Amino acid sequence: MGKRVALTGLGVITPIGTGKDAFWTGLMEGRSGVRRITAFDPTPYDTQIAGEIPGFDPTQFMDRKEVRRNDRFVQLALAATRLALDDSGFAITPRNADRVGVIIGSGIGGAGTWEEQHRVLLERGPGRVSPFFATMIIVNMASGAVSIAHGAKGPNVSVVSACATGGHAIGDAFRAIQRDEAVAMICGGSEAALTPLSLAGFCSMKAMSTRNDAPERAVRPFEAGRDGFVMGEGAGIVLLEEWEHAERRGARIYAEMAGYGTSADAYHITQPDPEGDGAARAIQLALRDAGVEPRQVGYINAHGTSTPYNDRLETLAIKRVWGDHARSVPISSTKSMTSHLLGAAGGVEAVACALAIERGILPPTINYEVPDPECDLDYIPNTPRRARVDVAMSNAFGFGGHNAILVLRRPA
Repeated sequence: MGKRVALTGLGVITPIGTGKDAFWTGLMEGRSGVRRITAFDPTPYDTQIAGEIPGFDPTQFMDRKEVRRNDRFVQLALAATRLALDDSGFAITPRNADRVGVIIGSGIGGAGTWEEQHRVLLERGPGRVSPFFATMIIVNMASGAVSIAHGAKGPNVSVVSACATGGHAIGDAFRAIQRDEAVAMICGGSEAALTPLSLAGFCSMKAMSTRNDAPERAVRPFEAGRDGFVMGEGAGIVLLEEWEHAERRGARIYAEMAGYGTSADAYHITQPDPEGDGAARAIQLALRDAGVEPRQVGYINAHGTSTPYNDRLETLAIKRVWGDHARSVPISSTKSMTSHLLGAAGGVEAVACALAIERGILPPTINYEVPDPECDLDYIPNTPRRARVDVAMSNAFGFGGHNAILVLRRPA
């Protein structure tokens, strides 16, 4: 079993709000963060909409030198980390630095820097490429930059598992504390891949919504009219602490990080296992790890991408685990509001679960209008629902067949 683990700090930057309270307000209002893309002209693309972060100013969180030397995904990670640490009241000092670690991942990494510096190479020659190019593109630099900024000298690695990245990062950090490798871990995911090339690639896959005339209604998980996911950018970072350490310093504990399950579909590079086997096994492993029965789960934050395959097969996986009780479990996809934050999704959605436990309200799935006969569970349509949640689950699945499940429990 190992050490108990507390979740004591929340840091989020999303298309519907920066900081836990603004983010939560967006969820409770059922507000979509999807708009026509402004970072570049999307007119030539089949999909012209995305979940951009409005008005993000990195200089509010770091000096200008740090901004220039870091890709946007690292800037978002640094900013969300500052929010999480401020929220927790936890101080990293020379006395505890070697017991504080960082695991922050990204599905894609420095996509913006890749494209910008490639243009520099073609237009101005190799001598004008930034000397920071290599350090700006690599995924591990989010963990590295956070460690440097805060003096965290404990375990420091990165996770890359596509859209399961944030879930895996938090789960692996949870394990590090359980094994007494650290007393606290800064963990989660960050993504800033809204670039012309990334958008073109996802458009070519025919996996994204083309509802350009109604951006706010484009993401509609589990609904009959869904036509694909919508890309977004953001970061979700949490602080995990060894339970007794958190109690000794009088920390506010949002939830106990209670269980973690991971598996592989071993089926296809993009499509989920058609039987929902990999996802179901990861769910079962997480529940067993937490020592809870399926019926004890009071809320599932679904992966719910709004793609035809994912939503149907996630529904199937839930049915495989819960059986006849599946229709009694409240489920929602907050991606209906945030859009799909790719490698950051698991971190942001773990924050949503922690706040649902703390505040006794379940976020809705917005844009749910016409039920899909193959997605016939309780998806908390359109409006939040008051409910006491003792156990919440966060699902994250990624291209390549990666599955990561987190179980959070009410503090006791």
